[in-house]
Amino acid sequence: MFDAIAPRYDLLNFLISLGMHHGWRRRAIREALAAKPRVVLDVGTGTGDLALALARAGAGPEVVGLDFAGAMLDVAKHRAERTQVSERTRFVMGDALRPPLADRSVDVVVSGFLLRNVDGLPEVFSAMARVLRPGGRLVILEMTPMRHPLLRQVFRLYFNRWVPLMGRLVSRHASAYSWLPQSVDEFLSAEELAAVIAAAGFADVRVRRLGLGSVAIHTATRV
Repeated sequence: MFDAIAPRYDLLNFLISLGMHHGWRRRAIREALAAKPRVVLDVGTGTGDLALALARAGAGPEVVGLDFAGAMLDVAKHRAERTQVSERTRFVMGDALRPPLADRSVDVVVSGFLLRNVDGLPEVFSAMARVLRPGGRLVILEMTPMRHPLLRQVFRLYFNRWVPLMGRLVSRHASAYSWLPQSVDEFLSAEELAAVIAAAGFADVRVRRLGLGSVAIHTATRV
């Protein structure tokens, strides 16, 4: 499915979030760069939005983008060459549960909108902890169920009606975005996700809500 929607993935992200995803990613990037990293791993890099923005920032760390969808990575590589940051980026096909990197080899792990699409969150965070050096930083950007009852109903209406229709029309994939509303509704709350992160070997876990509470940034430090 992700290979099939790769050519229109960025356009759909813009349309679904009404362009707000750019601001959310900028906030995540600031959190990542606060650690002054030399090497960053972007897990579930997709078409490389986070990875490329990190590589362009300031002196620019070395960024490794990991994803299991080859067509997504092809788009990311093309974008890296077009924006002239290919010397600071490396895109690798692989599994978030088993990232092909050495233990304690990166300074920061980032991930944007990945976690609802993986099985075994404790295993994912354990894998992230393995490749992070002690004292390294974790930055997670993810959608989260809304707490306010009225906003939750509005959000559900938007996601259950408009998003699947727009996804079908733009991606030309019959079911590509029908999973999105259910995946958000069934996902952990921000507090529950923070507890999973802490249990995987992270300290100083913090949560910041964005997008009227529909999105959360989790940051943590590898013990």
